[in-house]
Amino acid sequence: MNSEINNFISKDVDVLGMVVSGSLTNGVEVKLKPERSVSEIKVGRYVSIEAENLKFFGVVTDIELGATDQTLRVNPPEISNPFIANVISGSTAYGIIQVEPMLILSQDDLDSIYGPQPAKTIPPHFSKVSLASDEDVETVFGLESDTNFWLGNPLDMDTAKLCLNIEELIKRSNGVFGKSGTGKTFLTRLLLLGIIQRGVASQLVFDMQSEYGWKGFSEDSKEVKGLKQIFSSKVAIFSLDEESSRRRGVNPDYVVRIGYEDIEPGDISVLKETLNLSEVAADAAYSLERYFGPNNWFKEFLALSGGEEFIDLARNLNINQAALSSLKNRLSRFKRFDFIDESGGNDSVTQILSYLDRGMHVILEFGRYGSDLAAYMLVANLLTRRIYARYAVFAEKALGDPTQQPTPLVITIEEAHKFLSPDIASQTIFGTIAREMRKHNVTLLVVDQRPSGIDDEIMSQLGTKITCLLDNEKDLDSVLTGVSGNRKLRSVLSRLESKQQALIFGHSVPMPMVIKVRDYGTATSYGDFQIEDTKFNFDEDNEDLFGKKL
Repeated sequence: MNSEINNFISKDVDVLGMVVSGSLTNGVEVKLKPERSVSEIKVGRYVSIEAENLKFFGVVTDIELGATDQTLRVNPPEISNPFIANVISGSTAYGIIQVEPMLILSQDDLDSIYGPQPAKTIPPHFSKVSLASDEDVETVFGLESDTNFWLGNPLDMDTAKLCLNIEELIKRSNGVFGKSGTGKTFLTRLLLLGIIQRGVASQLVFDMQSEYGWKGFSEDSKEVKGLKQIFSSKVAIFSLDEESSRRRGVNPDYVVRIGYEDIEPGDISVLKETLNLSEVAADAAYSLERYFGPNNWFKEFLALSGGEEFIDLARNLNINQAALSSLKNRLSRFKRFDFIDESGGNDSVTQILSYLDRGMHVILEFGRYGSDLAAYMLVANLLTRRIYARYAVFAEKALGDPTQQPTPLVITIEEAHKFLSPDIASQTIFGTIAREMRKHNVTLLVVDQRPSGIDDEIMSQLGTKITCLLDNEKDLDSVLTGVSGNRKLRSVLSRLESKQQALIFGHSVPMPMVIKVRDYGTATSYGDFQIEDTKFNFDEDNEDLFGKKL
């Protein structure tokens, strides 16, 4: 009996108010109870609405102050007397919240097998609106499972877990966005961890700043474990800069070397903007390939000394000599890259594929070359193009023998707008992968702080977008273009806190959700991952990181 009374009191405490108006297009307006203050409710908070035989699940999109007497604006009452203040508050003056009903949680046991359904109607007048319970959140987003990965918690709901369906996530290319310092790297690391933990795909990560492999740093410069430390037998670290890896205490599984013969004209076209090449100069690479041959053009071209020999080449190719000279000067900088070997590469693609085929996850660290955008773009484009070509062959074999179907591959790139800008998206392998969705079982995870720099068509193909705070109008427009209810989501997105909060919407979640991102980098968080596959001692490592054993 006491338990029933306590449940009744608890539910009553969570009641916010009642529906007083609204529409399917604009959402519903909820008048708060007199004892509820607008200051205790945040945009992005989940609520439930009980309406006859239906239960709606929605999100707060706006908060307002209302009054029955409009003269209160110009002639506010004297509220020094607490009695007068209490009388006016909640009656003459009151709070209003705007709620977007997203889903219908069926209260019919027969229909519950279909799960939450999109809301195609709205609750009637005077429907009771309450704070969503942990059970409501579990009904909508599910519990942790073999496919669901816990990514964070709802706002002001520390015990409820918001889970992402990893199997659905990898079926399409996805994006992580947010301005610098908002936690994109931490979010990305969690997603990579979730994919590894659930075992649904292999991954190739182009680790620009060497933050995902062995260790990284939090926003307050605290050292955190990388994926190799947590999944020692499932993650391989490839390095473009062996010296940098050794200095950081990392013993790479493989050192990548690229030969002159590996570089193709398409790799140069991608670098047109980065190398400040004219259209004529960039296109000249294709003429050089035809003239010298596909395996020799880069080496032969850089070996030219100039003078009459160079003039004759320009004349034979019918290319402006100044443009050809500009191309040679820009490409000569590649000689400074130690990972490019004139005598030949070491077939790094075969090595990467060998690891991926065994179910491993490859993280390619760039070391000191991560600060050189030309080096990053060259290597990422070159390796991805060749790996995708191999996956295309695997997919063709699988048509005749389904057992030959390759393991899904997720490729992570940072500074994605450099590969996917409107000018070059059609020329890069990354643009091809994004447009073809899951063809050949390869998808992208793009990470960027300037989503407005990515081609609109590519943005529209991203299945799930995970967005931290953005304050640039163009970036907000780009992320939300084509999304239903984007005006309301824009309001939510622009009010995220600068750290550890994100808005997630798209293919792998039943409705847009605002999360407080789960902790990563503490002893408790490492334990929550429940990883048995590890070769390091948690107690010793915690002593190093936190100054004491736990």
